[in-house]
Amino acid sequence: MDTTIKVDAVVRDRLATIARERGMTVRDLVAELSNGTPTAAELRERAASAARYLRSRIGVDLDGDDVSAGEDFWRDVESGAVPTTLDPAGSDEPRA
Repeated sequence: MDTTIKVDAVVRDRLATIARERGMTVRDLVAELSNGTPTAAELRERAASAARYLRSRIGVDLDGDDVSAGEDFWRDVESGAVPTTLDPAGSDEPRA
């Protein structure tokens, strides 16, 4: 069953452009975006699954500080900064 999603004309045109560039329909693009974007509950389950795996296979039990440090690490990587755990100089400055 199909339905209609009302969006601003600018959003509609952008979706159409992205879909055309990918060689697909807007319908398929929206489905791809929806299916490829995890919900908050799915992200929590992934994190819980990863923690269970680490506990059962490696014997590591992560606490809140560990999770926070991991999030900081990946935030640095995504921003282009060298995480302090990898930089002998201890710099969090983005690389040129």
